[in-house]
Amino acid sequence: MGAGHSHSHAGHPSAGHAEPTPRMLAARKKANWILAAILIPLTLLTLAAMAFLWPSGSKEGITLASPYAAAPGVTFDTGKIQRVVVGSCSDAQTSGDPAAQQGASGADAAVQPPQAGSQCTFAYTEPDKGGNPVKVVINPDIAKSHGVKPGDNIRYLNLSKAQGASEAQGAPAYVFVDFVRTLPIIFLAVLYAVVVIAVARWRGLRALIGLVGAYVVLVSFMLPGLVEGKPPLLLALVGSTVIMIGVLYFAHGFSARTSTALLGTMFGLAITSLLAAWATDAANLAGVGSHDAATLTNISDNISISGIILCGLIISGLGVLNDVTITQSSAVWELWELAPDTSARQLFASAMRIGRDHIASTVYTIAFAYAGAALPVLILVMLYERPLGDALTSAELSEEVIRTLVGSVGLVLAVPVTTLIAVLVVKATGIKGSTADPAAALAGAPDVGVPALAGVGDGGWAGLSVGADVGRYPGGSAGRRSADSAPGAPGGTEPDDAGPATRRGRRAALCD
Repeated sequence: MGAGHSHSHAGHPSAGHAEPTPRMLAARKKANWILAAILIPLTLLTLAAMAFLWPSGSKEGITLASPYAAAPGVTFDTGKIQRVVVGSCSDAQTSGDPAAQQGASGADAAVQPPQAGSQCTFAYTEPDKGGNPVKVVINPDIAKSHGVKPGDNIRYLNLSKAQGASEAQGAPAYVFVDFVRTLPIIFLAVLYAVVVIAVARWRGLRALIGLVGAYVVLVSFMLPGLVEGKPPLLLALVGSTVIMIGVLYFAHGFSARTSTALLGTMFGLAITSLLAAWATDAANLAGVGSHDAATLTNISDNISISGIILCGLIISGLGVLNDVTITQSSAVWELWELAPDTSARQLFASAMRIGRDHIASTVYTIAFAYAGAALPVLILVMLYERPLGDALTSAELSEEVIRTLVGSVGLVLAVPVTTLIAVLVVKATGIKGSTADPAAALAGAPDVGVPALAGVGDGGWAGLSVGADVGRYPGGSAGRRSADSAPGAPGGTEPDDAGPATRRGRRAALCD
């Protein structure tokens, strides 16, 4: 019987492309109305909070001396290194040719002359704006750790025309500032965009545009709000919710699956925000030991370092949280459309099997991402030979540890919540499969690798089998064979080996 059904559908015109049946379309439409009744008020409330918290843009009371602001007569120039030499630091003013020496006759009084007898690295650099090569002194840390070589594009400080330069004899006239990285970054950005669009196509393009929109919200709303002293918890929660609403619908479209994922994401954000607020206060995260934090503390009384850390804890987990919620939502909908008669308990259990695998991989993702970012600090802690407990709770590592733990807790809890919301939504549609033909939902489904439901409990029987393939049953339709032969199914019979061995076999199939 199973083989006959399989052959009758193997040649179906849509065998390679599962088309939604009218019953499924009606279910999706009803689910959209249910979700809209919940999400529209939440969205309006979020937008109202965003309007209330919107920063004025005023920078009054902020005193910050930019390190990129040059004194009168001092410029930041760029050029390409022609050759590199090592010589006495007392030769810092010598540029290599008479014309350049006249232009490099002095330096800014703030630049101290190098000590006699020490060795310095010099890069003869051709300015991009034209002219003779200039002799740029390379910082000792750069020369030792990375070095420079002919062909490198660098940015350097031109002190040759600074006021009072003639009074600072012996000081370098051209000082290395940084490398010019424009071309490598542009190349990687273009490569990233091409790969994303080539693989994900229009959805990938929409995701990239959504990413740009997310950064617009971050730069125009969240960062200025932190500078003005807005409540960091509300600022992060509202801003993150707006970002998720935008990127989810823009990348994945308006659908019941996306709306379900958004509800799960909102729950995950709420849990992460509350936990981050408690952890920031309980662990006394104040940014101690960070040069950037010390700078921000001194430029304005409105800026709270603890608030910035709190906001960062919430923002850091957005990407992974979005990943797991959209995956769980799609899994529930796919499983239900393949077997609409499945009970809510079976549907939840089957989707959670997928979710547990996802949790395991994403927890590693978060931990290793933060470990990679904090690698220099980890090396220093290792060299200090401090006890592990002291190291993990130190000012240098505690923030990264708490960020990992807070993000992971919110991520893990979002999986069952999103799964539960999706199950409740699909069951709330009130639309079930036809009892006359349990396999009707598979009429247009491909007969290879169909992921579906596995039985729950000792006496349960799967409507479909995860990991089934064409050769698993005669005719190639494993799902239909399972449905037709399931206990209680029309025309089905109780299998002879329905004991524990068979249940173990079905569970083993889930791991294949």
